[in-house]
Amino acid sequence: MEKKVIGWIGTGLMGHPMVGHLLKAGYTVNIYTRSRSKAEDLLAQGCAWYDTPAAVAANSDWVVTMIGSPKDVEECYFGDAGILAGVKSGAILVDMTTTKPSLAVKIAAQAEARGADFIDAPVSGGQVGAINGSLSIMIGGKKEVVDTVLPMFQAFGKNMVHQGAAGAGQHAKMCNQIVIAGTLIGVCEGLIYGTKAGLDLNTLLESISKGAAGCWSLDVLAPKIVRKDWSPGFSIDNFVKDLRIALEEADAMGLSLPGLALVKQLYTAVQSMGGGGNGNQGLYRALAKLSSMD
Repeated sequence: MEKKVIGWIGTGLMGHPMVGHLLKAGYTVNIYTRSRSKAEDLLAQGCAWYDTPAAVAANSDWVVTMIGSPKDVEECYFGDAGILAGVKSGAILVDMTTTKPSLAVKIAAQAEARGADFIDAPVSGGQVGAINGSLSIMIGGKKEVVDTVLPMFQAFGKNMVHQGAAGAGQHAKMCNQIVIAGTLIGVCEGLIYGTKAGLDLNTLLESISKGAAGCWSLDVLAPKIVRKDWSPGFSIDNFVKDLRIALEEADAMGLSLPGLALVKQLYTAVQSMGGGGNGNQGLYRALAKLSSMD
C-alpha cells in the first residue's frame, strides 16, 4: 500500500528524531515549526516546508503535532491558520503532545465535524526513546483509526497501546508522569543517601538497578545525576507543565494526590534556581540542597 503523506508540526527535542525515523521508513513529510532553524537539516533530507499549520494540513493525509503546552496545541488546531482551517476530509490528525484530556476530546469533535478523524497519542521514553525509535505510545481514539496509523507509529515506537476513546491516551500519560514523579524522588534520595554513606555511586547502581528497585529512571537518569549531567532528554519546564495538568485533572475528579503535589513543589524550586531548562533529573539538585549537600 502506498505510504501516506505525513504533515508534522513541531521539530524539537522529541519531534526532530521522530521525523528522522519517518524519512528512513520512506514517508514523505511536510513540516512546520515555529523556529525554522530547528528543521533545516530535515529540509535538507527531503522534507517540504509550509508556512502555517493550515498549509501543512491542506497538503497532507495525516497530520501529527508534537509541540509544547495545551495553549500551543489549541492555537495550532483552532487558530486562523490552524490545522482545522486547512484539514482535508478523510484526513487523520494525531496529537502526540502531552496535553489536557479535555482538549483531546474537543479537537476530536471538531475534526469529526470536518470529515476528519483525530487520535491523541502522547509518548513516554524521552529524547533517548525518540532517537532510538523505542517510544511507548498511549493512544486514545477510534480503534480502526489507530490501526490505520499503526505503521507510522512503528517507525519510532516499540510499545503502542490503545487506551480507549479520545482523551484516554492523555489520561494514561498523566498516570505515567505521576509514577515517574514519585519514582524520581526515590532515585534522588537514594543517591543522596549513598553519597553521604560514602558509597561509590556507580557501584551502587550496578546493584540496585538489577533488583526490585530497577526502573527506567535508575537506568537512564541516575547515571546522568552521578555525572552531574543536567542536559534535557525532557526538560523540567515541560515536566512541571505535565504535573500541573495531572493535578488539575485529579482535582476535577475529586482526587487528592499529595505525593504529586510535593514533587511539583520541588520541581518549581528547581525552576526558581534557574534549572527549568535542565532535564528532569535536576530534581536531585533541589533535594540535595534541602539535605545540605549541594
